Amino acid sequence: MERHIVLVSPDVHWNTGNIGRTCLGTDSVLHLIKPLGFSLDDKHLKRAGLDYWKNVEIFLWDDFEIFLKNTNPKKEELVFFSKLGKKIYTKMPRLERLFLVFGSETKGLSSEITEKFKDNLYYIPVNKKIRSLNLSTSAGIALYESLRSESDFHEWK
Repeated sequence: MERHIVLVSPDVHWNTGNIGRTCLGTDSVLHLIKPLGFSLDDKHLKRAGLDYWKNVEIFLWDDFEIFLKNTNPKKEELVFFSKLGKKIYTKMPRLERLFLVFGSETKGLSSEITEKFKDNLYYIPVNKKIRSLNLSTSAGIALYESLRSESDFHEWK
């Protein structure tokens, strides 16, 4: 299976580092859409990704439209995560290739993206005691759910 995690304007370096580590552990690709709230040279980013960071397959894009043009996903291969989503994350499509898209920690996805892809919006449920889950937690939940199949997980050993 081919998985891509797409972070649109991430703000927090340690979340991105943790997500990068998870991508490496699942043979997934990490896409970062500018603007970023940190430098890719940030020592905290690399610390969160540990010594694995140098092995993460990362693409840096100037904006979301350039990302779409260059990766050319089919509409059904795009899965957006937002508290505005109407479908639970466990109902995302089970396709060979998926792009799991997340917004920034402070602003989420832009209204332009959520309006354009409203049929592709999913949510991860939380109770009313919190606004949302941490971005790296959400990405991990969504990524592993997307890898779950009838035969369940394969071993990467």
